[in-house]
Amino acid sequence: MVVFFDPGQMTARLDLEVPQAMPDGQGGATLTWEVTASLWARIEPISFRVAEETAAEIGTISHRIWVRFREGVMAGQRFRKGGRVFLVKLVRDPDETRRYLVCQCEEEAQ
Repeated sequence: MVVFFDPGQMTARLDLEVPQAMPDGQGGATLTWEVTASLWARIEPISFRVAEETAAEIGTISHRIWVRFREGVMAGQRFRKGGRVFLVKLVRDPDETRRYLVCQCEEEAQ
């Protein structure tokens, strides 16, 4: 079944970032993020959850992010829109036609 999706709804400009481990000089590594592409996307908020962490409440917002199909988008990467960061948890081609990707992402509330 082919999924109908209006590409005109892709109004958010996001940077796709991949993690890079940089040696810290003491046998370990520091994680940095490198921008590999800028993409037009549609961001759909899905759910919100609040948890207590270190005597403070922290919120996590779940999003569905649609982008045009491209190779190399995978879990563990992230999208950035200004100060907002969306960690990619799952990537799928909704109708297996290689037109779009749907990414299940989490954004920590600041």
